[in-house]
Amino acid sequence: MPAPTTTQMSTQSRGDYETDSRWTSIDTYTMSHLHPSSRPNSAALTHTLQHSAARGLPDISCSSPAGKYLALQSRMLGVRHALEVGTLGGYSAIWLATENPAMSVTSIEYDATHAAVARQNIANAGVADRVKVLLGKGVDVLPRLYEEIESGQRERFGFAFIDADKLNNYTYFDWAVKMCVPRACVVVDNIVSKGKLAMAEEAEGNAMVRGARECVERVGRDKRVDATVLQTVGEKDYDGFLMAVVK
Repeated sequence: MPAPTTTQMSTQSRGDYETDSRWTSIDTYTMSHLHPSSRPNSAALTHTLQHSAARGLPDISCSSPAGKYLALQSRMLGVRHALEVGTLGGYSAIWLATENPAMSVTSIEYDATHAAVARQNIANAGVADRVKVLLGKGVDVLPRLYEEIESGQRERFGFAFIDADKLNNYTYFDWAVKMCVPRACVVVDNIVSKGKLAMAEEAEGNAMVRGARECVERVGRDKRVDATVLQTVGEKDYDGFLMAVVK
């Protein structure tokens, strides 16, 4: 019998997670050349991850290549105002703001400890004037933001990143689309659910899978947008995201 591959061995040892040394080595290699430690925001991003870990936050922020992808996507679109649902330690918000000096970020976080740590990280990164963390549940904060936009108190968003509790994926998506300009990009993270997205039987006992499937199916029927799902591998294992463009 042939020896098991790296992925097979890692899958056996880590349960739901699949890892492969090739994936992480490529992330390390490419980021070392495309975003080396000499870049102005590298120290702040590293500090964000270290400080978040020291304060006990879970290691569930986006990967470094994904963070830069989101930032570059915003730059291509010329985004001035971005929305984020799920701040955690502020890692993705800091990527967005530091790579787009003309952009402001409104981020929503329901956990008070996470929000406090994120604000510290954001201040350390020097972008506290452009990244605002709003404390509260997304289902409560988003309608208030919508009212502010409708009353002219707030600008519409050109980019939205959704990375929060998965059962409410589509609820957050729906509000984001309502608040975005035409041709805005809306990204929903972790949509592949560790490769279980297409497994209908997993949805019964797995909230992440159930929320991801509902989001994909409802976005597919949503006439306001056009969307696709991209699968990814890398330092955060096997995952993927949904990306939609507002018509």
